[in-house]
Amino acid sequence: MAISISVVLLLLILMVVFMRSGALRVFPALVCVLLGFLLASTSVAPTITDGISATARLVSGVRP
Repeated sequence: MAISISVVLLLLILMVVFMRSGALRVFPALVCVLLGFLLASTSVAPTITDGISATARLVSGVRP
């Protein structure tokens, strides 16, 4: 749960930065948000969640 909240916060911060810099307009941002909600309600959602979790485990296991 903590990983998904961190990812959501990171993506939200990135979206705000892109919108403030002019690299991302409001309408494409809304389309991305709606796409996320629609993907969350499909059968592909567990696969996406597993992929994000595997990536987080991989990144956390990397030693500098």
